[in-house]
Amino acid sequence: MPAPMGTPRARIPTGVKAGDVIEIRTLITHPMETGQRRDAAGAVIPRDIIRSFVARFDGEEVFRMELHAAVSANPFIAFPFRADRSGRFEFVWTNDAGESARLAADLRVG
Repeated sequence: MPAPMGTPRARIPTGVKAGDVIEIRTLITHPMETGQRRDAAGAVIPRDIIRSFVARFDGEEVFRMELHAAVSANPFIAFPFRADRSGRFEFVWTNDAGESARLAADLRVG
């Protein structure tokens, strides 16, 4: 059985001016089990990873990442973004079982 999706977090910079290139930082707690380890009884621990991460800004996809078994637990993902206007980010993490965790965060451009 897959681990429950953890708590997602995002850090959106403040004091942003139009045209600034900012760094968006995200983190989600998740064990990211590779499917190659064994438990104490010798049974293979089933693979359980977050397979994809998508970031949208005002509904438009601005970043996508496919993750693989080599990614560490609690994946931290950061990406650049040119802030031309205020808007809303939506971040979606999806695991092997098709379950998703979502987080929304506002960007204010002054």
